[in-house]
Amino acid sequence: MTTLQIGSFAPNFSLYDQDEKLVNLKDSLGKFMVIYFYPKALTPGCTTQACDIRDNWQQLLDLGVIVYGISPDKPKLLNKFKVQENLPFTLLSDFEHQVAERYGTWQEKSMYGRKYMGMARDTYILDRLGMIIGVLHKVKPADHIKDVLAIISKHSS
Repeated sequence: MTTLQIGSFAPNFSLYDQDEKLVNLKDSLGKFMVIYFYPKALTPGCTTQACDIRDNWQQLLDLGVIVYGISPDKPKLLNKFKVQENLPFTLLSDFEHQVAERYGTWQEKSMYGRKYMGMARDTYILDRLGMIIGVLHKVKPADHIKDVLAIISKHSS
């Protein structure tokens, strides 16, 4: 498992968004970026996390931040999630979990004694050059955005 560190550059990637449009990370250089990995669209924890980002969207815009939410869901489900919850940011489909593996977020999990591979709830915050300035592991959905905003605010002056 890869562990990306603060001070290293985030691996580039290209993934399809909720509208089946190809998005390349390097095209967003020049702005702060939040790349958050989540297990499954339209589930309680993931909805709480996404809606918290939505509800704090103006603060993110004011800081010039681009947000990418990445899950193993297909674009059609991501589109439903975006529309249903009125999410103002881009959702990306990593259904083959290649990007998650590069970022170290495709991990062994356990539920009711059963082990399986799945997406960890991790977030990477990048500066305008694509350097990692913050890493949040095992994010608690309700606390996510305040932690993200604190890191970006510290680096945006």
